[in-house]
Amino acid sequence: MKVLRSLLFNAFFYGWTALCVVAGLPLLFGPRAGIYHLGRVWARPILAALAVLCGLRYQVRGQENLPEGAVLVAAKHQSAWDTIIFSVLLWDHSFVLKQELTRIPLFGFYLIRAGLIPVDRKGGAKALRKMVAAAKRVAAQGRPIVIFPEGTRVAPEQQQPYQSGVAALYGQLQVPVVPVALNSGVFWRRNSFWKRPGTITLEFLPAIPPGLQRKTFLARLEQAIEGRSRALAQTAGAELTRERKPLTEN
Repeated sequence: MKVLRSLLFNAFFYGWTALCVVAGLPLLFGPRAGIYHLGRVWARPILAALAVLCGLRYQVRGQENLPEGAVLVAAKHQSAWDTIIFSVLLWDHSFVLKQELTRIPLFGFYLIRAGLIPVDRKGGAKALRKMVAAAKRVAAQGRPIVIFPEGTRVAPEQQQPYQSGVAALYGQLQVPVVPVALNSGVFWRRNSFWKRPGTITLEFLPAIPPGLQRKTFLARLEQAIEGRSRALAQTAGAELTRERKPLTEN
């Protein structure tokens, strides 16, 4: 049954994505808001399909910690789910993403038109300066920016060093940084066909104010995201273990 559920979801995911990409082409010539409306039209049925087909739902906590206007949202990244959910939770936001994604046929045009921030991960200091300049333009428009500090998807039981990009943006933008913890990788692992039933938890944590020293900021950010993400993963893992445990007769 799990095979069939995951197969049906994957078929829906890729088919629905292709349909949205083709049907939304006229929006590329209109205002940016049209791209964000399309993003929600795309994301919500995918989240609904996860719930119906795979039994995978989600809950969001701490949205009161998310200020309006320009803010840097620094999120843990464990699953493809993390790139879907922000289309529902945020409006007119920008993502810091790897440049290769903007080269995907048709899909890349949407990323560029939405005003996202591509980064050449092999470009060194020049790429970093270009990213900061683009982020300053986005922040000046009062838009939130989402960044994954580790730069890639990481399994719940692992951790990668936090990249220099998040520290550079924190120092240059002078806006609050909202850490985001989650446990999506417990249910939908990196590059995995399987989706396990359960409830993903995403939690916006208290904002870190601008003006801290670089080392102090990175330590505080990492402690907040990693500590809370581990706790959420442990809770989810315990729930999965209880569900798999066979019932015994008294």
